[in-house]
Amino acid sequence: MASVTSATSAGAGELTAGLRGFREVQRLAYDCAEAVAAQLKPGVTERAAARMQREWLRERGVRDWFHLPFAWFGDRTAFVNFRIPLQFFPTNRELEPRMAFILDMAPVHNGFTADIGYSGCLGLNPVHDRLLADLEAHRELILREVRERRPLREIYEDVDRLMVRQGYANRHRAYPFGVIAHKIDRVRQRRWSPTLFGFGTQSLKGLASDALHGHRDGWSPLWSPYTFSDHPPQPGLWAVEPHLGFRGTGAKFEEILVVTDSKDPQESAFWLDDDLPHVRRWQEEKAA
Repeated sequence: MASVTSATSAGAGELTAGLRGFREVQRLAYDCAEAVAAQLKPGVTERAAARMQREWLRERGVRDWFHLPFAWFGDRTAFVNFRIPLQFFPTNRELEPRMAFILDMAPVHNGFTADIGYSGCLGLNPVHDRLLADLEAHRELILREVRERRPLREIYEDVDRLMVRQGYANRHRAYPFGVIAHKIDRVRQRRWSPTLFGFGTQSLKGLASDALHGHRDGWSPLWSPYTFSDHPPQPGLWAVEPHLGFRGTGAKFEEILVVTDSKDPQESAFWLDDDLPHVRRWQEEKAA
């Protein structure tokens, strides 16, 4: 992605047109998450919440997906007893008072991709509040170590160690290949955009192409705890999702991290947008 090599002259302050496109679709996805979260009430199922996300985004022009929306309620936010990929898909699990939930969606709009995760709770839940607060340290650690050009596998291990110190379990390890992040890119717009097992075929082709080229050059588009991620951060856009779990409750954020080839540490990596729900929450807590 050419726009990432010289993405900005002032960190995240002055974005190229391409990066603005990614930020706009990421904000659209978070707007959707907040709108759907505001409508959740006891008795709503995961399938209904996923459908609400799809309909909200389609009404605003989304016709393609990196993956279709997910929703997880209760202990499913911590992926309790998840063993096979099919368990990630929405179920008839009903939301209950004080129950945690996660909304996860990856729309493609005007050829730009976002992949976001929104953690919420239906009422007061101190455990969930603590999990959300403690995610801030992970956002800071990931950015700092990416700017230091640490190997992705080592950063993953440092995230693991931080979770252990905080008293939590690593739940992104339950994802396929244990990924904490994956690369995203532009997607060619087509009149017909089919999905396969919940994933957009155009996006899957792009990820497969990255995997092929990366294998030749010694890097992977998947950020995992395995040896194929034992390389410095590759320039591009990464959807990053540290996911904490504690006694049947899970919380995460997922947002775009921009990695460039700049020698300036401040410009070498930055979060695409700091005006997101979880960041605003942390800022409000500090102000209070």
